[in-house]
Amino acid sequence: MSAPVRRAFSGAPWEAKVGYCRALRRGAHVWVTGTVAMDEKGGVFAPGDPQAQARRCFEIIAAALVDVGATLSDIVRTRMFVTDIDHWEAFGRAHGEVFSDHPPATSMIEISRLISPGFLVEIEADAFVDD
Repeated sequence: MSAPVRRAFSGAPWEAKVGYCRALRRGAHVWVTGTVAMDEKGGVFAPGDPQAQARRCFEIIAAALVDVGATLSDIVRTRMFVTDIDHWEAFGRAHGEVFSDHPPATSMIEISRLISPGFLVEIEADAFVDD
């Protein structure tokens, strides 16, 4: 018998339109969808501030993980898609704040743009929850 699937939703407008969830857990494995720094009204959080946007992404990711019974310390892999690699240190500082005690494997990849021009970073995460 396969493990049940648990899903978390953040309320982002694209979830229903595109047909995806913020996080999905099956057994010990958790996958978190690419997450941008959206504010409570659906707009861009901290326009122009790469470190604040990355922090906000991790806040949204953390909430989704809790919804499926996981935590940030369960993350084993992150991928940061950034629109300007020159801000790598700011993105990296935010990542380091979250993962200093349990660093995952990670990638930072520059891309041409995200779904809205104000978003500077989109972060994906994979987690493994030990029983």
